[in-house]
Amino acid sequence: MAELAIGREFLPAYARLQRRVQRAVDAAISKFAEHTHAGLHLEKLTGARDPSIRTIRIDRFYRGVVLALGAEKYALLNVLPHDDAIAFAASRRFTVNQTLGVLETRDQAAIDEFARTAPSHPRDEGLFDRVSTADLRRLGVDEDLVPLLRVITTDQQMESLAGRLPEAQLDVLRGLASGLSVEEVHAELADRIVSGRVDTDDLLTAARRTPERIAFVSGPIELAAILAHPFDVWRTFLHPTQRGIVYRATYGGPALVTGSAGTGKTVTGLHRAVFLAERLPDGEKVLLTTFTRALADALTKQLYRLTTDPAVRARIDVISIDKLAYEIVARNSGRVGVAESEVIDQLWEVAAKNGPTFLNRAGQVGTYSSAFLRHEWEQVVLAQQLTTLEAYRAAPRKGRGAGLRTAQREHVWAAIDGVVRELAKRRIRTHTQLADDAAAIVRRSPAPYRHVVVDEGQDLHPAQWRLLRALVAPGPNDMFLLADPYQRIYDSHVSLAQLGIEVRGRTRRLTVNYRTTHEILDLSVKVLGGDAAIGLDDEGDTLRGYRSITRGGVPELAAHGNRDGECDALVERVGTWLEQGVEPHAIGVAVRTGQLVKTVSRILADAHIDVADDKRGTDGVRVATMHRMKGLEFQCLAVVGLDAGVLPAPHALTSAAEDPHAHRQDMQRERCLLFVALTRARDVLYLSHSGTPSPLLPVRR
Repeated sequence: MAELAIGREFLPAYARLQRRVQRAVDAAISKFAEHTHAGLHLEKLTGARDPSIRTIRIDRFYRGVVLALGAEKYALLNVLPHDDAIAFAASRRFTVNQTLGVLETRDQAAIDEFARTAPSHPRDEGLFDRVSTADLRRLGVDEDLVPLLRVITTDQQMESLAGRLPEAQLDVLRGLASGLSVEEVHAELADRIVSGRVDTDDLLTAARRTPERIAFVSGPIELAAILAHPFDVWRTFLHPTQRGIVYRATYGGPALVTGSAGTGKTVTGLHRAVFLAERLPDGEKVLLTTFTRALADALTKQLYRLTTDPAVRARIDVISIDKLAYEIVARNSGRVGVAESEVIDQLWEVAAKNGPTFLNRAGQVGTYSSAFLRHEWEQVVLAQQLTTLEAYRAAPRKGRGAGLRTAQREHVWAAIDGVVRELAKRRIRTHTQLADDAAAIVRRSPAPYRHVVVDEGQDLHPAQWRLLRALVAPGPNDMFLLADPYQRIYDSHVSLAQLGIEVRGRTRRLTVNYRTTHEILDLSVKVLGGDAAIGLDDEGDTLRGYRSITRGGVPELAAHGNRDGECDALVERVGTWLEQGVEPHAIGVAVRTGQLVKTVSRILADAHIDVADDKRGTDGVRVATMHRMKGLEFQCLAVVGLDAGVLPAPHALTSAAEDPHAHRQDMQRERCLLFVALTRARDVLYLSHSGTPSPLLPVRR
């Protein structure tokens, strides 16, 4: 029976098509399902570089490009205007990787042109001169490409091959060019290497080994679900570097997966949660949790795209850590009052105004800011569960900058104790306090979960980690944790080992960015400034080997004289994206402050552009603060309001005079926040500012 699989690259292409063309595509696909593909005019191309390539007529102007896999199985790779489809089909060649056994695509016409114009005897040292032909073959690089690689002397030359070479082979070359050794690259591939002989003529088996590129659809219902939300489905594809991590049968205890933005940590966590839930009996559960409610909502939507099995869905609880803590305490104690952020801010302002003083380096008397006192409470007192002045006097303050003498600690404790007493008097608790309350409640009974999967772990407070540890009994596959210290945008600095969560020997690192283009990633990494980061396993993290697999346009930075002009330009840009067929929910606008969210949302709405509203259930363009963009991604993203007076946010910075160390930490956190925002973009990134640009922007002005 004829069967049509869907190529991964087809999904974003389909999303960009006009609705009438999408309907024609749907009709063409349905003919395969009805076993009437002969009526599609499945045509071979004269002069094509691959005898397995075909095209099908979609309508008068569009054709589909189809690969015949054998045994009446076909893969729809792309839908393009007629001439573009013919050129695409004629230029491509499809092969089976000799080491990995996966199906690969190469633009043979472009490779031939590169070879024709490249110098045959380069003057400079070749980029891969130190890698033997045998090692290149061992890493899956085709031998017929080796002569071409020997003439490449610069990263720019290698990157010009992006989109021409097979993706897996290009990634190997990027890894070598980024400084990884042959053995380090081989270790990244180890779980994917096929044992035994690979049949390089068997395209169908290779396609089934390549689920990150080819999706075999079970039937019309699954196909309709895919085509209804192609961009969402694109985001749930699992890539080769993640499959070995996800489908490992057993980890001996907590496992930690690290990797910077776009490396697929969230998708990895989602697949792991489903994998674990599929093996559980009814009545046992997996907890899938993250830092905020918005992220939990996004995880729920992606989970429903990933599995349609109601039994599996029922075994997975998706809930934010704050909401979970609240519900546990509420079930045990009845109604719980949660301290609103505005109330907490006011209490710390009063505490600072009436609180302790200190001598700065110039010998002048100063007062501790509300931010200092609040951070001291959260990062030292609550983090270490200190309940007495005596305990606070002896407590270490690692990462908190300048030391405090005994008398200073007494004064700081008095200020903190005053706020804690006022919270108790008003019968309200912060989310961090509720986490420890919930942990104490959970410990009284058997652990309610069999497995816990945690996304965005780098921003969780020690109290939240104590709750998570209590929610699942120690043992194999108990905790699956995902984190990136370079995306830490809150103040928590955690050592998992000190909290009874030992991950040594079970840490895996993802290095390949599958979301963001090389150009967007290059700009984003420069924002970080090169400072090192310490991970949850107490080890220094690194961006070594971190690279993107896709190329695209250079991010655009637009300067405006005032906010009105900046907003007018934003309306025009978003409108253009929509006219190009980008789905509204695949467009994001990130800003630093809540006030800018309100301003931008109003201006877009006034221009008759739908803006997403979760409370009303309205779909549209997502406008949110950089904090609330965490964990999300967009086909097109605008990051606006990047002014010097807005980013870094003045209220988020400790005075350098008060605490130079804390000031540097605060600045780095603002850099991480901008890094997070920029790396939400997949294909297109647009940046703008009014007046003086932010000093955190790493671009020439």
